[in-house]
Amino acid sequence: MASIKQRDDGVWRARYRDDAGKEHARHFKLKRDAQRWLDEVATSVVTGQYVDPNAGKITWDEWNQRWFDGQTWVSGTIQAATTAVESVPWRSRPLSSVQPSDVQRWVAAEHKRGLAASTIKTRLTYVGMSFRAAVDDRRIVKSPTIGIKAPRARRADATMRILSAEEVASVLAVAGYFRPFIEACIFAGLRLGEAAGLQLRDVNFLGRTLTVARQVQGATLKTARLAPPKYQSERSIFVPAEFLAPLSAHIAAQQITAQDEHLFVTELGRIYNRNSAGEAWRRVRESAGLPDHVTLHALRHTYASNLIAQGCDVVTVQRALGHSTPSITLNVYSHLWPSAEDRTRGATAAFMTEVADFADSVRTETGKPQVRGSR
Repeated sequence: MASIKQRDDGVWRARYRDDAGKEHARHFKLKRDAQRWLDEVATSVVTGQYVDPNAGKITWDEWNQRWFDGQTWVSGTIQAATTAVESVPWRSRPLSSVQPSDVQRWVAAEHKRGLAASTIKTRLTYVGMSFRAAVDDRRIVKSPTIGIKAPRARRADATMRILSAEEVASVLAVAGYFRPFIEACIFAGLRLGEAAGLQLRDVNFLGRTLTVARQVQGATLKTARLAPPKYQSERSIFVPAEFLAPLSAHIAAQQITAQDEHLFVTELGRIYNRNSAGEAWRRVRESAGLPDHVTLHALRHTYASNLIAQGCDVVTVQRALGHSTPSITLNVYSHLWPSAEDRTRGATAAFMTEVADFADSVRTETGKPQVRGSR
């Protein structure tokens, strides 16, 4: 039910009742503006896009508390999402008051203060997820993040650090107690948390495989906990005997016998977390003379680079790294695969070499050049 009436002061009062029987009203100087508003409301009802104007009065922080309560995320995802939604400047404002210009200014401010493009993109993704959930919950009509883009990240081939064989040898030579952990990252492609979560039961010496069944999440001793691997990252990695031999020696030296014992622990006997493993790597990196920007994750990149250099296809690399889809692998490592130009040149060069070898054999047999088919 809707109506328009003019008040004694000449202002037009437009009103309607929603499906719950609640009345909504607005006042306009012109009757046509009042009618236009009612028409827009009627259209939104017919198209199923109607949103109670009061539903969006909930603040950003209040909405995210409700949204988070309905999620089944692992702790790492919750931490990342919390950091994202708490980084915005509109936390105490009503949800419906946030405009695309607000989001754009927030993205620009994050960029100006030096945040990495990939980090801004991740935060924008979580903020966008929250707004889309609010749309689905009929809190707002449209997400203000639509059309907002994060700053462009630098190309992977310009930022990815791959260690040379000489650098790997230098790292292993000075790694000391941390060496088995490093070998798991660089020769099995494990993430930091995956290496920290390895237990004796995960090693199949006869089958020469390493199973990734869990990871350690958390940055400190207090927050560190075991959790399932990243989505679709559970996997068995095929490893050579050359990797298992020193791992076996390490297990024997540390007297690891129980199936649920962790393979790699600190010198104080604690499982590694993000901070403790990072600190151990920084000491090794400094001793090996590597630059500060070479992170522990560079070991995983080096592993992937070697697989690609040895001719492994994208699906093989994807499964070894535990990526959920081949597209993720290509997005990160496509620059390491030979390009179409490289393959074309290589194929033609190989064919020319074959032709030249055949021509040489003909000259050797006859003593003079011959053309095939001539008499």
